[in-house]
Amino acid sequence: MKILVLNGPNINMLGIREPAIYGSNSYNKLLELLEETAASLGIEYTHLQSNCEGALVDAIQQAYGKYDGIVINPAAYTHTSVAILDALKAVSIPAVEVHISDVDSREPFRQISYAGMYCEKTIKGQGINGYAMAMEYLVNRCAT
Repeated sequence: MKILVLNGPNINMLGIREPAIYGSNSYNKLLELLEETAASLGIEYTHLQSNCEGALVDAIQQAYGKYDGIVINPAAYTHTSVAILDALKAVSIPAVEVHISDVDSREPFRQISYAGMYCEKTIKGQGINGYAMAMEYLVNRCAT
């Protein structure tokens, strides 16, 4: 099984950016978690972080026929990007949306998720562990 993990704007600033909201784990710690999770699940994965919406859309399109699942944290694009939603719908790859913080307890605009309209599951408020949960979900989903 192959999973694509996508992160949107400012996720590379984990540990620096608003640690009271996003925690003290760095982006490198997230990458370590992804590596450990993939190894324990016996799967392959690729990750991409971009501050550019078009790069994320391109990555989703290029995933077609190559990946069995997508874990995506669109970050700020969650609330604005119909383009990411359309790309997810176009490739029809099972996807799980992840948010490090509990977006439901934050500003009202953060409770709107365009990407989530396609994703079959959303994991929020679990810190970086949400990524491991999303990968596990996709593996279990494909095993049944």
